[in-house]
Amino acid sequence: MKTSERPRHSKILILDFGSQYTQVIARRVRECQVYSEIIRFDTPAAEVAAMQSKGLILSGGPASVYDKGAPQVDPGIFSLGIPILGICYGLMLMAHHLDGRVVFTGRREYGAGVLHMANRSELFDGLGNQLDVWNSHGDEVTALPEGFRVVGTTDGCDFAAVEDPQRKLYGLQFHPEVAHTPRGKEILQNFVYHICHCAMEWTMGSFIEEASARVRKQVGDDKVVLGLSGGVDSSVTAALLHKAIGDQLTCIFVNNGLLRAREEEIVQRVFGENFHIKLKYVDASDRFLSKLRGVTDPEDKRKIIGNEFIRVFEDAIVDLARTDDGASVSNHKFRFLAQGTLYPDVIESVSIGGNPAQVIKSHHNVGGLPDKMHFELVEPVRQLFKDEVRQAGLQLGLPKEIVYRQPFPGPGLAVRILGEVTPERLAILREADTIVQSEMEAADWYYKVWQSFAVLLPVQSVGVMGDQRTYENTIALRIVESQDGMTADWVRIPYELLARISNRICNEVKGVNRVVFDISSKPPSTIEWE
Repeated sequence: MKTSERPRHSKILILDFGSQYTQVIARRVRECQVYSEIIRFDTPAAEVAAMQSKGLILSGGPASVYDKGAPQVDPGIFSLGIPILGICYGLMLMAHHLDGRVVFTGRREYGAGVLHMANRSELFDGLGNQLDVWNSHGDEVTALPEGFRVVGTTDGCDFAAVEDPQRKLYGLQFHPEVAHTPRGKEILQNFVYHICHCAMEWTMGSFIEEASARVRKQVGDDKVVLGLSGGVDSSVTAALLHKAIGDQLTCIFVNNGLLRAREEEIVQRVFGENFHIKLKYVDASDRFLSKLRGVTDPEDKRKIIGNEFIRVFEDAIVDLARTDDGASVSNHKFRFLAQGTLYPDVIESVSIGGNPAQVIKSHHNVGGLPDKMHFELVEPVRQLFKDEVRQAGLQLGLPKEIVYRQPFPGPGLAVRILGEVTPERLAILREADTIVQSEMEAADWYYKVWQSFAVLLPVQSVGVMGDQRTYENTIALRIVESQDGMTADWVRIPYELLARISNRICNEVKGVNRVVFDISSKPPSTIEWE
């Protein structure tokens, strides 16, 4: 993974040993307005030193340090003179490599606990004599390396917090990054500010200015093309690039016929009329729907839509690259392709082992453009988490309806129609989905949840309308809360709101006589139905 060149700012590096909380650690550091970056667990000490960070954090992880094949750190990092904080597995690695002792005691400590202070430590300045903490470990440090001392214990662990203040090495058996350790953020602040001496320089204002400068340096006088979807990531990317290079940017908005109601109108108004960004609108609805005729398999739908998008995008670029007299010119008029890649996508490249997880379904966003089309990539928001992207969007002047809109899959409504996608079924779903959104907004629930949408099922059932028997379609409501889309739970919205949504859909959407509510979590279910 490329690391970011940020010589003017304080930086904390996080070595990832496979913890489910690694991203949370990075986010907590950034909440301190200090830049954090996740790197591979086995990054050589020389490379770590070259990155000029103010401190290192060793994440937790599922392995045991003494297992064959367990991820190990380059021991040379402990001699760099940089403050290091080991969390759970990170503490055990520190003890393991510095001649301490780590064993499996048979006593698994999981869940809430109380940390009792044994000695004063900079790490716990201002936090009192005991803290509520959250544990998750089966191994335990039973002997400390030379130079270390105990600063905190729990009922189940004699070495819950340790330090070697001379070498500025610190270890915690518990997890300060999770919400279940209520004052954990203050522990991390003490590490970042008082021990590493970082300054509060990571702000959206500074990021936007630096990202703009990087884009101008990378692009020069060349032109950039961006596939604008109307989603948060591509919208913020468009606004940032426009600030940086103005009319050197051209956005292409493809209407694949699978959009939400008024989507094309909103995008053209916000970016064309308000921001005055050069925007090419391509209505390819007929092309996509004809390709999808008769297709029912979810993966086939996604592949067809992805491949067709590439072809439509290629055609649009060729059209843009024509001169006034109609003669075709080289596609190198657009040398750069911009993408709204976010930091969680980048982090995947540092995962333990590098083995991709089993494919549950193709990614929502259309991929493959750089391989099929010969561009250099511009990824101006690749350092940001989703919440930071939203902050950047607001700072760049994007309206709330764009910045805080709910995620929408790249294949659009095609993966919310189970079975064949037809104009008639799209019309039914679009109308039902519009009711869901309007009622969620009216009840002040839209911005409180991760996603809320309608799904059209290939199920008909008997109903009664005006004393007449009906045999019509079924709509499922999917309303979930989530932090990042990796896990999700269904939202317990008020029954009155559910009743209004159901009544309106059954009364107003022709062809629907039944509404059901999906109360499954992820896992085992996914958020989208296909």
